[in-house]
Amino acid sequence: MKKTAIIIAAIISMYSCQRQPSENQINLKNKEKMEIQEIKKLLFTYRDALNASDVSKVMPLYTEDGVFMPSGAPTSIGTAQVKGSYEYVFSNIKLSIEFNIDEISINGDHAFARTTSKGTTLIHATGETVAEENRELFVLKKENEVWKIDRYMFNKMK
Repeated sequence: MKKTAIIIAAIISMYSCQRQPSENQINLKNKEKMEIQEIKKLLFTYRDALNASDVSKVMPLYTEDGVFMPSGAPTSIGTAQVKGSYEYVFSNIKLSIEFNIDEISINGDHAFARTTSKGTTLIHATGETVAEENRELFVLKKENEVWKIDRYMFNKMK
C-alpha cells in the first residue's frame, strides 16, 4: 500500500509539473500576442494609407531597402523606387478596400503576413469603378523595435 501511495504521489507530482507552463513560457506567449497585435496595427495602417492614396503615410511603413512587387508592374527596390511606384499608382487609381488577415507568423525580427483584400478601385482616367480583390504576402522586419514592411507582393484573385 505504501509503495502504491508513493507511485501515485510521484505520478501526480510529474503530471502537475508538466501541466503548468513556466513563467518564461507565459512571457513568450504574451510577447508573441503583443507582436501579432503590432503587426495587425501595421497592416491596417497600411490599408488606411492605401485608401487615402497618401504616399506620405505609406512610406514610413516600409524599411529603407523595402521591396514592392505589384501585380503586372515592375519591382520597386528601395525608398526612391517604392515611393515612385506608389505615386504612380495613386495618380491613376483610388482604392477603397478592406483587409482580411489570414495568417501571421513570427520568427525573431522577421515575420510574414498573408492577407486578402476586397473592395473597389476608381480609375481616374475613365471615372469607372471596378471590383478589386487581391491576395497579398507581406514579409515584415523589425527595425528599432518597430515592425515595418520589408517585402510586399500582391496579385489578383480573379
